Amino acid sequence: MSVVTTVHLNFRGQARAALEFYQSVFGGHLTLVTHAQSYGTTDPAEVDLIGWGQVQSERGFHVMAYDVPAARAYEPGIDPLFVSLRGDDETELRGYWDALAKDATIKAPLEPSGWSPLYGMLTDAFGVTWVLDIAVAYNG
Repeated sequence: MSVVTTVHLNFRGQARAALEFYQSVFGGHLTLVTHAQSYGTTDPAEVDLIGWGQVQSERGFHVMAYDVPAARAYEPGIDPLFVSLRGDDETELRGYWDALAKDATIKAPLEPSGWSPLYGMLTDAFGVTWVLDIAVAYNG
């Protein structure tokens, strides 16, 4: 299995603008998935916010971002990014999860989600938040 780590930036209402800006700087393909599309959000104030987005260029630049939902605490500078670890082998991904989970705070257990066959989020013993998932193509 190959794994890729990517910085995952967290915003409150600015993810779309940030990703569009990064695309203008670095080029590449822009993908934007709204809260309505990813979480089934129906709150009019949040349906068009970004539930997941990325810019990925042919030259190797890759960044992900999302808008933190209103139900979750958000303070700029506190938990401003995640490290995303994506792979294609469940056994290997679970091994990484098990190792990272030692003395960690589990934010979302490693299990199937609406967008991935396996997804989980934890904050490790050093305060770094990791998102692990099986990468699947987005066909939105």
